Amino acid sequence: SGAVELPIKFVPQNAGCYHCQILLKSSCDVRVYEIECVVNTDHAEAELEFVTPAYQAVIQDIPISNMSSQDWELQAILEGEGFYGPPVIKVGLGEAALYPLMFKPIAEC
Repeated sequence: SGAVELPIKFVPQNAGCYHCQILLKSSCDVRVYEIECVVNTDHAEAELEFVTPAYQAVIQDIPISNMSSQDWELQAILEGEGFYGPPVIKVGLGEAALYPLMFKPIAEC
Protein backbone atom coordinates (compact mmCIF):
# COMPACT_ATOMS: atom_id res chain seq x y z
CA SER A 1 0.00 0.00 0.00
CA GLY A 2 3.02 2.31 0.23
CA ALA A 3 2.09 3.41 3.75
CA VAL A 4 4.69 3.77 6.46
CA GLU A 5 3.80 3.88 10.14
CA LEU A 6 5.25 6.70 12.20
CA PRO A 7 4.63 5.97 15.89
CA ILE A 8 4.41 9.09 18.04
CA LYS A 9 4.23 9.19 21.83
CA PHE A 10 2.48 12.22 23.29
CA VAL A 11 2.39 12.76 27.06
CA PRO A 12 0.68 16.06 27.93
CA GLN A 13 0.94 17.46 31.44
CA ASN A 14 -2.21 19.60 31.25
CA ALA A 15 -5.39 20.01 29.26
CA GLY A 16 -5.13 22.33 26.29
CA CYS A 17 -4.31 22.54 22.61
CA TYR A 18 -0.86 21.39 21.49
CA HIS A 19 0.65 22.08 18.06
CA CYS A 20 3.54 20.14 16.51
CA GLN A 21 5.38 20.01 13.20
CA ILE A 22 7.01 16.84 11.89
CA LEU A 23 9.68 17.29 9.23
CA LEU A 24 10.48 14.27 7.06
CA LYS A 25 13.43 14.55 4.65
CA SER A 26 14.96 12.24 2.09
CA SER A 27 17.41 12.83 -0.74
CA CYS A 28 14.56 13.72 -3.13
CA ASP A 29 11.66 14.85 -0.94
CA VAL A 30 10.83 17.11 2.01
CA ARG A 31 7.49 16.93 3.81
CA VAL A 32 6.13 18.86 6.77
CA TYR A 33 3.15 17.53 8.70
CA GLU A 34 1.33 19.73 11.17
CA ILE A 35 -0.42 18.03 14.05
CA GLU A 36 -2.84 19.54 16.54
CA CYS A 37 -3.74 17.59 19.66
CA VAL A 38 -6.59 18.72 21.89
CA VAL A 39 -6.41 17.33 25.42
CA ASN A 40 -9.44 17.37 27.69
CA THR A 41 -9.41 16.64 31.38
CA ASP A 42 -10.87 13.38 32.59
CA HIS A 43 -14.53 13.40 33.48
CA ALA A 44 -14.92 16.11 36.09
CA GLU A 45 -17.66 16.16 38.66
CA ALA A 46 -18.67 18.93 40.97
CA GLU A 47 -21.23 19.23 43.70
CA LEU A 48 -23.06 22.41 44.64
CA GLU A 49 -25.21 22.81 47.71
CA PHE A 50 -27.85 25.54 47.70
CA VAL A 51 -29.44 26.74 50.91
CA THR A 52 -32.13 29.40 50.68
CA PRO A 53 -35.58 30.05 52.14
CA ALA A 54 -38.54 28.89 50.04
CA TYR A 55 -39.45 31.28 47.23
CA GLN A 56 -36.09 33.09 47.45
CA ALA A 57 -33.52 32.65 44.72
CA VAL A 58 -29.81 31.99 45.11
CA ILE A 59 -27.35 32.31 42.21
CA GLN A 60 -24.03 30.48 41.86
CA ASP A 61 -21.68 31.70 39.13
CA ILE A 62 -19.88 28.69 37.64
CA PRO A 63 -16.54 29.58 35.98
CA ILE A 64 -15.85 28.16 32.51
CA SER A 65 -12.35 28.55 31.00
CA ASN A 66 -11.76 28.01 27.30
CA MET A 67 -8.12 26.98 26.76
CA SER A 68 -8.80 25.54 23.30
CA SER A 69 -7.96 27.07 19.91
CA GLN A 70 -11.54 27.98 18.99
CA ASP A 71 -14.57 29.79 20.36
CA TRP A 72 -17.11 27.73 22.29
CA GLU A 73 -20.89 27.91 22.17
CA LEU A 74 -22.08 25.71 25.02
CA GLN A 75 -25.63 24.49 25.47
CA ALA A 76 -26.90 24.07 29.02
CA ILE A 77 -29.40 21.34 29.85
CA LEU A 78 -30.76 21.84 33.36
CA GLU A 79 -32.63 19.03 35.06
CA GLY A 80 -34.47 19.37 38.33
CA GLU A 81 -37.25 21.60 39.53
CA GLY A 82 -36.35 25.16 40.49
CA PHE A 83 -33.09 25.45 38.49
CA TYR A 84 -32.69 28.19 35.91
CA GLY A 85 -29.92 29.53 33.71
CA PRO A 86 -29.23 30.69 30.17
CA PRO A 87 -29.78 27.95 27.56
CA VAL A 88 -26.57 28.93 25.70
CA ILE A 89 -23.30 30.53 26.77
CA LYS A 90 -20.47 31.65 24.49
CA VAL A 91 -16.84 31.59 25.63
CA GLY A 92 -14.15 32.95 23.32
CA LEU A 93 -10.83 31.19 22.90
CA GLY A 94 -8.47 31.92 25.76
CA GLU A 95 -11.29 33.55 27.73
CA ALA A 96 -13.24 32.72 30.85
CA ALA A 97 -16.93 33.24 31.49
CA LEU A 98 -19.34 32.74 34.36
CA TYR A 99 -22.47 30.63 33.98
CA PRO A 100 -25.14 31.99 36.38
CA LEU A 101 -26.98 28.97 37.77
CA MET A 102 -30.04 30.03 39.76
CA PHE A 103 -32.02 27.91 42.22
CA LYS A 104 -35.44 29.23 43.20
CA PRO A 105 -37.46 26.72 45.22
CA ILE A 106 -41.24 26.94 45.01
CA ALA A 107 -41.66 25.03 48.27
CA GLU A 108 -39.63 23.78 51.21
CA CYS A 109 -37.51 20.83 50.08
